[in-house]
Amino acid sequence: MHRYILTGAPGAGKTVLLRALERAGHAVVEEAATDVIALAQAEGVAEPWTDPGFIDAIVGLQRQREVRAVGEVVFFDRSPVCALALARFLGHPVSPLLREELARIEGVYERRVFLVRGLGFITPTAARRISLEEAWAFERVHEAAYAELGFELISVEPGSVAERAAAVLASLR
Repeated sequence: MHRYILTGAPGAGKTVLLRALERAGHAVVEEAATDVIALAQAEGVAEPWTDPGFIDAIVGLQRQREVRAVGEVVFFDRSPVCALALARFLGHPVSPLLREELARIEGVYERRVFLVRGLGFITPTAARRISLEEAWAFERVHEAAYAELGFELISVEPGSVAERAAAVLASLR
C-alpha cells in the first residue's frame, strides 16, 4: 500500500484536490481537524483550538481514519506531522500522544509529501478563521515540520483542480 499525504495551509484547496483524486479512482482519507472543530462547536465550544487537548483529539481521529484506510494508493488530507505543525503554530505543547504518533508513522507514509500551495485568498468558515498572511506563515511551519522529519516536499502549485490532480498523479509514475 502506498500512502501519500496532502498538506498545506487552510484554504489551499486540499479537500477539493482530495475529491478529484477520489473521483480518479483512488482511496482517500479526510482530514480530522475540521470534524473535531465542528463537533466541539456543536457542543458549545466556540474556539476549540485554544485548548491544548485539541491536538490530541485530532491525532486520535486521524489514527482511527488511517487504520481503516484500504487501497493500493491512498491519499491522506493531512497527517500527524500536520498536527505537529498546528501545535507549534498555536503555541501548544507537543503531547506524549503526538510524540508517539510521530514515532509510529515511520514507514507508514510515503516519504514524498504533496505540499498544496495556497491559492492567494482565504474563504473564512466556522472552522477556518485565518488571514492570508497567517496562512502563509502556517504553510512555512508545515514545510519546516516535514523537512525536520526527513520528508521530501513536492510542491503542488496553484491551478485548476484538474491541473493539480494531474500534477499529483504524474508524480506517482
